[in-house]
This record gives sequence, C-alpha cells and structure tokens, in this order.
Amino acid sequence: MTDVRFLTSEDVTGLATVTEYVDAVRDAYRQRGEGAPAKPRTKLKNEDPAGMMTGYLSILPDSGVMGGYMYSAGFGAGDAWFVTPLFDAESGAPKALLDGASMNPFKTGATGAVGVDALAREDATELGIVGAGPQARGQLRAIATVRDFETVRVYSRTPESREAFAQEMAEFVDVEIVPVETSREAVAPVDVVVTATNASEPVVDDEDVTPGTHITAMGQYDPGVRELEPETIARATYVPDLRERAFQDAGSFLHALEEGLVDDDHVHAELGEVVAGEAPGRRSDDEITVFDSGGTGVETVAAAKLLYDRAVEQDLGTFIELSPASEALTGR
Repeated sequence: MTDVRFLTSEDVTGLATVTEYVDAVRDAYRQRGEGAPAKPRTKLKNEDPAGMMTGYLSILPDSGVMGGYMYSAGFGAGDAWFVTPLFDAESGAPKALLDGASMNPFKTGATGAVGVDALAREDATELGIVGAGPQARGQLRAIATVRDFETVRVYSRTPESREAFAQEMAEFVDVEIVPVETSREAVAPVDVVVTATNASEPVVDDEDVTPGTHITAMGQYDPGVRELEPETIARATYVPDLRERAFQDAGSFLHALEEGLVDDDHVHAELGEVVAGEAPGRRSDDEITVFDSGGTGVETVAAAKLLYDRAVEQDLGTFIELSPASEALTGR
C-alpha cells in the first residue's frame, strides 16, 4: 500500500501565482526540447450519449515526475470532468491525484505565455484577443507576465461577454482593455494575437495579419476545428507544442496541408526545442510566427507538480491508499 495525496479543486485554488505557473511550464517545455517523452492526446468519441473521453501523458525527468490528464466531456452530465494523476519518475509510485478543473486555465495560459515569450517581439505592446471565455482569461493573465502590454483589444461574438471580460480582467492586469465589435478590430494591427475559441471556421482573416505579428492559437485541438486561415499558416514560422500533434489534430495546419500551401517540412520546431535553444525562435522583426497550442501532458504534469509541492508545504489534501500490482494480483 502507498498513501496518495488527493487534492480537490478547492485545495489547489490559489496555491500558485500566475508567474509560478509560467516558470514551471517553461521549464517543462525545456525538458521536452531536450528529449523528455510526451505524447499527444488520445480522444475517444461516443455518439449516444454524445461525449468525448480524452487523455494524454508526459514524463519530466528533471522534475522527477510523470503523469497526464484524463477528462470526459458531454455524455449524460453535459459537462466536463478533469482528473490528473501524478507519479514519481524514479520509483514509478503514485504521488498525488488532483482535481484538474481549477488549474486548467492557468496551465493552458502559462503555455501560451511561454509561446509568446519564445516567439513574439520583445517590444510588443499591443495585444488582440479573439474569444472571451475562461481560456482567454487565463491567456491574458499569463501573457501579461512576459510582455509589457499597453493596450488589449478583445472580441467576442457576444457583446455582453467581451464587456464582462474587460471589466473582470481589469482587476488582474494593469493594462487598458478595450472591447471591440469585430475580429478585425482586435487583430489589425497588433503585435500579439491570441485566439481562444472552438470555432470550426477561421476567426482571423489572413489579410489582417501584419508583418511582425505573433499568434498564439489555442483552439487547434481537432481536425474540424480551425481558427486561422491556411494562408496565415503558410506565411508563418509555424511552431506547435508537439510535432506529432500538429499532424494529428491541429485543424488549421492540417487544412493548409490539404490545400497544398505547406508540406510536412513546414513545422519549424516544437515549442520545447525553441525554449531549450535547440532551434531558433523569432529571427526578424517582420516575421510572422504562430504557436499552435492544442494541449499536452507537458504543461499538465508541470502544473500538477507545482501544486503538489505547494500542497505538501502547506499540508493540504487528504490521503487515499493504492495497492501495487504485486499485492493486488496475489492477494497478499
């Protein structure tokens, strides 16, 4: 038997700062760039009841942990449920089990921030956001820690959503947030663009993407979901979180492949390779860069380790017992 620390959503809320999430995720992608194992998501869809079961994995040797994410969405509950197991990377023994819901916008936002830090111009001051949900909120809070923005323009199809976003986020970031009425107003021209939607058609017109722009695209997690036009992918230095994932479910990239605008060699590097210095990031002020972030176990395990460490320091959580396979199989 071994004791495993169980951390509820309430336990982990507020345990780490946004900057700490960004630092942890940056180091995790550095490890990935140096060869740490990670696999893109496995996704199982169900028709009746309609739902999706998803999971992905990563090992972070330098951090001494491994684990992943498993979640269901839809089905009879009509909601999503996130579970994060964390294991010791040396012994293989389980360390913790986390309710992964609360950390989701933070670890995903931290990934976007690492992408911006690696690929956006150092003098970036204007940010445009398309989308106004929890992921967009997480993106803004994290990205604001790596660049000194003066203005943020946010667009959502629902006026009430973009107004609420501007009002709420003003409490967290010291920057002017301006709700705008069209995607074009949010995008043209700015230094950094974030798309945080679940759109099946592009939400950014290629003609609005000016030289020098960096785009962090968060809604690229299914072949049928795409936020960017294929022409934008073709013009950009294209960096996904995982190379394998780009060919599996990065909708905008796959569409550009289908259109014949790019080939397999268009993937410049993985984010981790750029962070680790194995590949160059931005090479000129006029370069258009795209970070395609569909979600991986890299940021998930990094965030879980961060929260686990904080929980140990503060003696938070409860314990459950798990049996090793040898005991379970033999009945000892």
